[in-house]
Amino acid sequence: RDTDDLLLAIADELIGRTLRDWRPTGDWRADLRDLGLRVHSGSLAHPQAAVLSSYRVTGRAHEIQAVETILGVLRGAGFPDAEAVRIYHAFVDQALAFAALDAASAALPPAARDAEAGVWRAMYARLPADSHPNIAATARHLVHDMRRSAYPTALDMLLGAAAARLAEITGGERAAGSGHGGGRAPETGPADGRAAGSGPHPPGPSH
Repeated sequence: RDTDDLLLAIADELIGRTLRDWRPTGDWRADLRDLGLRVHSGSLAHPQAAVLSSYRVTGRAHEIQAVETILGVLRGAGFPDAEAVRIYHAFVDQALAFAALDAASAALPPAARDAEAGVWRAMYARLPADSHPNIAATARHLVHDMRRSAYPTALDMLLGAAAARLAEITGGERAAGSGHGGGRAPETGPADGRAAGSGPHPPGPSH
């Protein structure tokens, strides 16, 4: 019990520490992208804590503020409440999954990380085109891209899908970025001692 409480306390503190200086700009898509990337970088800064806490719900001050903030960004953009929760859920679970995946990789010893990356060059880049035409055609891109996290790409795809959904709902008036709907992301930061986001444990897990 004491160990679990300590883990939750550490996770919640990292949420606050990672995004303490985040401020909304009014552009919902840019704001969520910034939040997501901050979550990811915070996870890589504390990989062991990220892996241990990625599936936990702290129910504590920083996490609660993060949930409130993200929902405020989405509702302020014009998403109806049910849509805001669906996108929030996808945003958080995507961030959690990549935080755990990339933090686990970052926690490997350097030699093990190098060996993992080397497989793409040593094995995949050498496969013959007659038996593996698609791998052979894209091998140089695989070698280059698979060393990096796919999170920024996945995040952009999620936000693009959310923007398309918002365009359906609003007729395209607010999908591109800024919006001021029924809920507005609260201004948070050092002034009230709380942060609007998350570290290794991204804002508001859904589990």
